[in-house]
Amino acid sequence: MVAPLLRSLCSSARKSLSSSHSRFLSRAFSAAPAAAAATPAASLDPSRLRNVAVIAHVDHGKTTLMDRLLRQCGADIPHERAMDSISLERERGITIASKVTSISWKENELNMVDTPGHADFGGEVERVVGMVEGAILVVDAGEGPLAQTKFVLAKALKFGLRPILLLNKVDRPSVTEETCDEVEGLVFDLFANLGATEEQLDFPVLYASAKEGWASSTFTKDPPAQAKNMSQLLDTVVRHVPSPSASINKPFQMLVSMMEKDFYLGRILTGRIYSGVVRVGDRVHGLRNKDSGAEKIEEGKVVKLMKKKGTNMVLIDCAGAGDIISVAGLSSPSIGHTVATVEVMSALPTIELDPPTISMTFGVNDSPLAGRDGTHLTGGRIGDRLMAEAETNLAINVLPGLSESFEVQGRGELQLGILIENMRREGFELSVSPPKVMYKTENGQKLEPLEEVTIEVNDEHVGLVMEALSHRRAEVTDMGPVSGTVGRTRLTLTCPSRGLVGYRSVFSSDTRGTGFMHRAFHAYEEFRGPLGNVRKGVLVSMGFGTITAHALMSLEARGTLFVTPGMEAYDGMIVGEHSRDTDLDVNPVRAKELTNVRAASKDENVKLTPPRLMTLEEAIGYVASDELIEVTPKSIRLRKKYLDVNKRKTMSRRPKE
Repeated sequence: MVAPLLRSLCSSARKSLSSSHSRFLSRAFSAAPAAAAATPAASLDPSRLRNVAVIAHVDHGKTTLMDRLLRQCGADIPHERAMDSISLERERGITIASKVTSISWKENELNMVDTPGHADFGGEVERVVGMVEGAILVVDAGEGPLAQTKFVLAKALKFGLRPILLLNKVDRPSVTEETCDEVEGLVFDLFANLGATEEQLDFPVLYASAKEGWASSTFTKDPPAQAKNMSQLLDTVVRHVPSPSASINKPFQMLVSMMEKDFYLGRILTGRIYSGVVRVGDRVHGLRNKDSGAEKIEEGKVVKLMKKKGTNMVLIDCAGAGDIISVAGLSSPSIGHTVATVEVMSALPTIELDPPTISMTFGVNDSPLAGRDGTHLTGGRIGDRLMAEAETNLAINVLPGLSESFEVQGRGELQLGILIENMRREGFELSVSPPKVMYKTENGQKLEPLEEVTIEVNDEHVGLVMEALSHRRAEVTDMGPVSGTVGRTRLTLTCPSRGLVGYRSVFSSDTRGTGFMHRAFHAYEEFRGPLGNVRKGVLVSMGFGTITAHALMSLEARGTLFVTPGMEAYDGMIVGEHSRDTDLDVNPVRAKELTNVRAASKDENVKLTPPRLMTLEEAIGYVASDELIEVTPKSIRLRKKYLDVNKRKTMSRRPKE
């Protein structure tokens, strides 16, 4: 009697669990029933597909343009810059990771890829340009092509893409038809210098205001009301960008370009289908290229097929060659690997990325204040997190080092700074070394990475900027007035990457926040020699405890302080910058000796200058080779590598590398 009852209870529990799981999936992907069941006809007809990347220099309006295109095609946008889904992207106003979405326009399906504009995230651009046939090159009509425009355009032309030039921000008062013609000429010269083909040089030009939501094929500042939309740009994309040359009749093959992890579905692999058709339930396997040939990683079946439509992820039944989709069901393949039907045993060629130029060492936080704020403290946890990052971000390499430390190689301090900031928000505590430039040796000659720097400043600040950069081994390649503005100068320089580490905050203070500076990797060239004097010494604590106002009052004359009363300090912690070039040991925790004459209440009238509280990026650029950054979820402290003063003196006598 009991056994049948138990069986019926178990079966009803299973049914309720499966129904609740299916309800969760339907909510998670917010797919309309019609969208989930019916596969768009365009997805199985390559001639009705267009794959387009939006590329540009940082802050020239890519993500705002994507907002307007989504809205034009009926997508519901929850907020401005809807494609910037990571919290750090919205806080800083920059795009960090590439994202794919699709929009429908006049019976065509347009797969749009939004890419980052900052040089440090160039790996995101490199891995997605292979998925598309065309590109919308967005250029600020006032600023013209800058360092990063050249970098992303070179990548697009190398892959044979046919760009469409979109001159954005033409609604600004300073932009005239003459300035647009001038910028168009500069872009044409840039195309020619980068070796564009005749077909690529024949690019259409459109004028737009992404902020106001319109694009026009002729120059205008205020189009008629019925033309205040993006239809001319979308029509140009359909007309100018070729449809993918892919065969639906061949076996299914897809190259993975992006990867994310889902709590329920596991690994979600996104990429472009190079050939064939894939359906839910198909048997597939993951392949990777080895020197001996293609190697099988894992075999499984397609559990879910998904496609981003507007801002929602939609479940689909099948997809054909040329389309960009997401697949769930395999747990081992990652970016650069091939997902193919089981009879295919050849892997697609992987993406070649530029080499990393800078490295930092991440290690366990071993300061006296360690373990107070964070939850992930051990070397094993830090290593697992860094390996997971390297799997989803191809531009980062992680190499295990000595005593629970890891060398992380990347493109620049901003890219590594974003990684550190993400880790600290996840509850990690770690110590980070200053950035080190990665040198090369060719034919017995030492080579170092150089960057091309574009600077625009007011005329009165040119001397200060030139002097600071001369200490950093920069060489001016071009200099002239900025067209359309009076009293502004534009400089183009080449500078070693090591010279630019930490320069951005110095530049901001030198130009009183009125200048702008952009940089992009240029080439490896001959080592330019040691840098000049770019930083003063520091004030190092030799006391442990709570910092007092009484102690800081006497230290103010010695330099600039980085701490406030009430903060904790320890031996070897950096509490300020010395006014001279040498380090100075100080005691910031010295308390006032109380007697009948000296009353505690006298401390109330101590007035201190506001300290210089460092952000993570400033700290990364500031620390010297014998110093570390202590990063916890609540604070960022600077410290000496060796906390004991006697050990520091011993190590300082050793010859430097």
